[in-house]
Amino acid sequence: MRKREFKNVEWSLIIIAIILSIVGLVALFSATQETEHDEFYKQCIWLVFSIICMIIVMMVDYEFLIKISPFLYGGFILLLIAVLFTTPVNGATSWFDIGAFSFQPGEFAKIFVILFLALAITKIQENGKEEVNKITKLLIILAIIGVPILLIIKQPDYGTATAFIVALALMLIAAGIDKKYIIIISILIIIAAPLVYNFILPEHAKKRIDIFLNPESDPRGSGYNIIQSKLAIGAGGLTGMGLLKGNQTQLGFLYPKTTDFIYAVIGEEMGFVVAATVIILYVFLIIKCLYVAKTAKDEVGSLIATGITGIFLFHMIENIGMVMGILPITGVPLPFISYGGSSLITNFVCIGILINISSKRQKTIFVK
Repeated sequence: MRKREFKNVEWSLIIIAIILSIVGLVALFSATQETEHDEFYKQCIWLVFSIICMIIVMMVDYEFLIKISPFLYGGFILLLIAVLFTTPVNGATSWFDIGAFSFQPGEFAKIFVILFLALAITKIQENGKEEVNKITKLLIILAIIGVPILLIIKQPDYGTATAFIVALALMLIAAGIDKKYIIIISILIIIAAPLVYNFILPEHAKKRIDIFLNPESDPRGSGYNIIQSKLAIGAGGLTGMGLLKGNQTQLGFLYPKTTDFIYAVIGEEMGFVVAATVIILYVFLIIKCLYVAKTAKDEVGSLIATGITGIFLFHMIENIGMVMGILPITGVPLPFISYGGSSLITNFVCIGILINISSKRQKTIFVK
């Protein structure tokens, strides 16, 4: 990275990511007493490895990543097919087990699908930005993202699939898609929602929606986790019950407390002050991501940054929303905070790509 590019880097992205990761490690340490902090130590290893991956990605020109994105996309499509033949874990075939660690291709696929989508959209726009509004071109874009979405739904992992949809929506808006398509899609979603619920969704997915609407209907069964999560957050008060002292966390009522519900651990043991600070940090992260997209030197860089923004935005809103009981439970991790190597590496690689894009932007020249 040259000196001029080094000066252009949006360093605040790294600072926010590191702070969130530290908060996650503190919460994870408290939540893993009964397992002698096994997950905490693994997460420390993943954090170091993730930062190394981020630094490597920072040093590789994102234009090169764009060029090889079709091959990376194809490779991960094969992995998404292969993972369907693995042994189910909690009813889902989402992981490859490698010794003591597991590898989730759906997480890494987010990066390469966004890169390939950005390439495809910019190729389509070479004859004019309005090209993206042609039905045939839109179908190509939808096919590119439709394949991984269908494979991920097959696992099943509806949360990750929705993250892809949110990223695509923001990228198409940034690419200048006609408002009529947005209106048509919105109407179709409204019409399709009850049909999907009644005739397509499997029973376990329907149950999650029902429990979201009325968790007290099954307090000892499907509604148990969300009730305990809300109790934990409420018990934290302003400053929390103290590390290693949360009732729901330490007595085993909160589950899974290291992944899906780690924000409840933060709320219970660190209180409203820290929990609110985490949300503020995410808001700053999203704003900085959008700023990188706005100031990117080219359209492809802007689209990549916009897609990554969509991934971070969905994961933050969905995870915190489900922990608070205001959104259905989907099992998506909280970026940089939830336990999981695949998620952590993916998030830091995304930060590395954003840093790469920001380093290539040109300084604004003001003319009097």
